[in-house]
Amino acid sequence: MPIRYILKQLCLPPGGFLLLLLLAWWLRRRMPRASLLCFVLGIGGLWLMSLPVVVEWAAQALEHEVPLDERQWPELRKRVDAIVVLGAGRERGDPAWGGDQPSMTAMERLRYAARLARVSGLPLLTSGGLHFGEPPSEAQIMAEVLKRDYGLEVRWQESESRTTWENAGMSARILFPQGVRRVVLVTQAAHMPRARWSFERAGFEVVAAPVGYLGVPNGRPLGGWLPESKAVWQSGQLLNEAIGLIAYPLAYE
Repeated sequence: MPIRYILKQLCLPPGGFLLLLLLAWWLRRRMPRASLLCFVLGIGGLWLMSLPVVVEWAAQALEHEVPLDERQWPELRKRVDAIVVLGAGRERGDPAWGGDQPSMTAMERLRYAARLARVSGLPLLTSGGLHFGEPPSEAQIMAEVLKRDYGLEVRWQESESRTTWENAGMSARILFPQGVRRVVLVTQAAHMPRARWSFERAGFEVVAAPVGYLGVPNGRPLGGWLPESKAVWQSGQLLNEAIGLIAYPLAYE
């Protein structure tokens, strides 16, 4: 398992907040004030992350792209050359399906990409590499789902990338020799700013097709001020995107 993945999981919430609580326990006798500060930050951070209303507010700060108007779908073929759908992880060895399956986030992207492809007639590229270095690739799994569940053949598979930046660069290696530089990009709304930036730096003209908006009224009891386990995961994803928006220009410009 890559060391950078381990560090990321430890530092990003909820891992980072759990480390703060562990540090608070370790310092409780030696440095009680520092221990109290770590405890407050750890508990406070976990509480905020668990609130759907915080997810809603955080997503609104990241989801800048508007949805692709469905009335434009039939005319997309005049504007772009292909649809690129980005991977979002996989679930390992589901016995109900007899093997690995796309994550729920990836399935949301695939459903949207399939509908776009049917209406527009555009060819598809799936992009996503090996999960911790073990086959099959995310691109292959997504291509199989599109074929078996939606009856759509994927023309290209980019099966080596591990990051959004690599999604873009390795997709360019496949598509540019085919004369494809204008793409519809399908990914989560919060991920779209970083994904668009990466693909445009790789030389693509991008039409954004974001899905999975979180910055909408949460519809939870008491306006989303009650803790919810799902919100912890969503908050972590949004924080990852916020960090990525800052880190990518520094790392890849």
